[in-house]
Amino acid sequence: MKINREDLEAVLKRDPAIIDENDAVNYHAGLHAVAMYRESHDLWNSGRQSEARALNYESHKVTGADIHPAAKIGRDFFIDHATGVVIGETTEIGDHVSIYQGVTLGGVSSTKGKRHPTVGDHVVIGANATVLGNIRIGNNVRVGAGSVVLDDVPDNSTVVGVPGKVVRQGGLKVGHDLEHSDIPDPVRDALAAMESEIAKLKEQIELLRK
Repeated sequence: MKINREDLEAVLKRDPAIIDENDAVNYHAGLHAVAMYRESHDLWNSGRQSEARALNYESHKVTGADIHPAAKIGRDFFIDHATGVVIGETTEIGDHVSIYQGVTLGGVSSTKGKRHPTVGDHVVIGANATVLGNIRIGNNVRVGAGSVVLDDVPDNSTVVGVPGKVVRQGGLKVGHDLEHSDIPDPVRDALAAMESEIAKLKEQIELLRK
């Protein structure tokens, strides 16, 4: 298994649990999943598709991640805890992207053609998030843990919820921020606003009574 230096550096920079380079090379399942994907992708592109699928299957068994050999993934790619990660055939991922365990980049169509997401540069996709269909996730986007994203997300945005909603946009540089759980909660905010409004109405009713 040949490990890309940039992918190794991504692990060393973004995973605080790693002891040293030797630890990452030998025991980081996310790094192994990426390395095996890159080998299978090269085989796929050279026309050796059966071998590519065999390596993809072996990677799935060993790491818990299922990354189709035909997917296109850019530089400096980081997967933390590979278990449950699914990346579909026509997925395209840019540079400097981080994803966490349980992330699905999947399709919603059984027809051939582009049916999986396109993910821009400097994107963070939180644990167990699901991104479905031929949609675009822009540059510098943060997808909150557990979100289900079904529509395009503009650059410099934060999207959360089921279905995913953009709750922050404009000038926000997400980069490799590992605090992917530190996201706005639109339901909590809406309830807080309602509670505040109810309190004001109660005060007005009390004034009318007096």
